Amino acid sequence: MSISSRPASRRQVLARTGALGAGIAFTGVLSELFAGTAAAQAVGHTGYGPLIPDPDGLLDLPRGFRYRVLSREGDELRSGEGPVPSNHDGMAAFTARSRGRQGGVHLVRNHENRADGRIPVPTVKGLTYDPEGKGGCTALTLDHRNHVRDERVAIAGTAVNCAGGPTPWHTWLTCEETEDKAGTNGYTKDHGFIFEVDPVDPHRTGAVPLTAMGRFQHEAIAVDPRRGVVYETEDAFERPFGLFYRFLPEKPLGGTGSLRAGGRLQAMRVPGVPDLSSIQETGACFDGVEWVDVPDPLAAETPIRYQDFGRGGITHAQKLEGCYWGGRSVYFVSSFARSAEGSAADHYGQIWRYDPERRRLTLVIVFGPDTDVRLPGESPDNICLAPSGGLMVCEDGNGAQHVYGVTRHGDVYAMARGAQNIGSEEEPEWGEFAGVTFSPDGDTMYVNCYTPGTTFAVTGPWRR
Repeated sequence: MSISSRPASRRQVLARTGALGAGIAFTGVLSELFAGTAAAQAVGHTGYGPLIPDPDGLLDLPRGFRYRVLSREGDELRSGEGPVPSNHDGMAAFTARSRGRQGGVHLVRNHENRADGRIPVPTVKGLTYDPEGKGGCTALTLDHRNHVRDERVAIAGTAVNCAGGPTPWHTWLTCEETEDKAGTNGYTKDHGFIFEVDPVDPHRTGAVPLTAMGRFQHEAIAVDPRRGVVYETEDAFERPFGLFYRFLPEKPLGGTGSLRAGGRLQAMRVPGVPDLSSIQETGACFDGVEWVDVPDPLAAETPIRYQDFGRGGITHAQKLEGCYWGGRSVYFVSSFARSAEGSAADHYGQIWRYDPERRRLTLVIVFGPDTDVRLPGESPDNICLAPSGGLMVCEDGNGAQHVYGVTRHGDVYAMARGAQNIGSEEEPEWGEFAGVTFSPDGDTMYVNCYTPGTTFAVTGPWRR
């Protein structure tokens, strides 16, 4: 283990960057994520300015920005297959194939429906894995003005589709965040897999589980665009907590369907660090990261995180969630850690960076709790790269929910604030944000409100 030198304390960093009120600490390694981006201008220290209350009470944005509601749960799908399912979660945007000069966007969106999901994903012949599963994905086709031209089922019969990630060949890997087997909760098949979804022609990918990529409580993935390695996070709800994985495919970067050829699933071991929550100093850097083969990727008898990884054990972390590739590294999120629930230490969120060339793991960002103000800025979840050369982070915590922006210099600003749902004044209910992503041209931010399920398109002066 090596610890990067830091010229200032965490509190000094917070004060200098203006992030003290957001309860977030940063290090200079953020600049590597944003280096060489097409639109790498840094927004000001206050981002795009204060949020303006929305007169319609749905989404507060900075002045100059506006939103369009693309889809809401319960409305009828354009395809006529049934109502828009509930629990909108992970999402990605792809360039629409068009013969005209101005193309549109394909959105593919997860629905994290459990066995008691309010509105299930409609079952469709050729796209349904388990008829008793209520989760899945829907796909939207938008024109260049973000008008919805089509909305349809992309995969059905899956369960608890939380996040996932795009592939370099423009498909979506949707992840089941469950380990339920056939016979549990009424399911007729085992769950806990990753499925590939073609947003243009879902029938091309069908509903085939990528079993070699493991059966566990999947959260998100990121693909190394040069090597084809797929990184996976596990959001386990109890001890032992989840692992950070990599999948070495037999046919790396082989295009649609190539992941069905199989490969090796491995879990990350950081020597001397059994629990990532024990690391509290931003800039902490660990060399010599090891990868250990998973004994039984299908978890036929024992969940993977319980399995015997031999001498040295394996490295765990509570609430491993968002995952994103940037520059030459993969970034992943631990939303929070609580010692009362079994973690080695407390925090309100971490963002880690793993550099595969150097086999180096670095703690990039820490959210509280040892700052003066713990909120806003609690429990980061989905993350994505923004056209301003920064990061967008979805919050999943208590109280009002935000999408926060992080500039390449480490400044934090509120980009969006969600509406209060029906609830008492003493205990208001807020729907978390999820699935933040940008159109390929960088002109539109798409983001979901988890409940009530709503998909927004946000436009404005992103390159100001």
